Amino acid sequence: MRLDDEQESSHFEVQDGRGGGFGGGGLGGFGMLLPLIGSRFGCGGIAVVLIIMLVMGINPLSLVGGGQAPQVQTSKPADAELSDIQRTSLRVLGSTERRWGDIFRAQGQQYEPPTLVFYSQNGQSGCGAAQSAMGPFYCPADHRIYLDTDFFREMETRFNAPGDFPIGYIIAHEVGHHIQTLTGIADQVRNAQRRVSEAEGNALQVKMELQADCYAGVWAARDTNLMEPGDLEEGMRAAEAIGDDTLQKAAGQRPVPESFTHGTSADRMRWLRRGLQTGDPAKCDTFAEGA
Repeated sequence: MRLDDEQESSHFEVQDGRGGGFGGGGLGGFGMLLPLIGSRFGCGGIAVVLIIMLVMGINPLSLVGGGQAPQVQTSKPADAELSDIQRTSLRVLGSTERRWGDIFRAQGQQYEPPTLVFYSQNGQSGCGAAQSAMGPFYCPADHRIYLDTDFFREMETRFNAPGDFPIGYIIAHEVGHHIQTLTGIADQVRNAQRRVSEAEGNALQVKMELQADCYAGVWAARDTNLMEPGDLEEGMRAAEAIGDDTLQKAAGQRPVPESFTHGTSADRMRWLRRGLQTGDPAKCDTFAEGA
């Protein structure tokens, strides 16, 4: 991608976590996650979590004030302190701000960009603990994207998806979830998930993720000056590498469609391509019958 001349976003923060996360001696966002677990899986889900805590030797009473929360410092460092991968991420985010700003203005609306939060290994979000193993994620509670940039090295080594377009794809995908929050789609899906079975809830989540893939393609299609030969192939390779069926096979498991939460490799490639070919967010309705 041609990102050298792209203006970086100013909407970012850097977290310096000390002793946070589940593996760092503190509870991290465990207590904050309980309401989310309860809303999705009910009291039974909370009970399972509490049992796991007891097995792990964690006092459940610490969730109501006795536990030591991770010490997380948030700052906005000078440009010289940013790594190359962080600067690349901010150029991508800046590009998404301009493209989605254009789309919202055309509809008579104002786009409110998300904030990108960089952290290393352990962090804290409005949705609970942030950990490297979780991968990049968007938190609708605070309109922030949480990213440990080591994930991109994992894309190269573990998923065999090198290149800079996968960086753009991943960040633009998370921005897609921000779009879903702004437009109310995310709330509609979460409300629907509370009324259905786990398998049906997973199916709805898959549609959410595939729509975010399509939105990522819309961004790239509307910023064609950034695209270089080979970028499309890099994007397709990345989408294929992180499909649920591919990941389950890589883990030595038989793919179980009812457990999918992000979609198959084929579906992820199809919806990313849909966005790239149309550049139209209206064509990203993964919830339509027969989509």
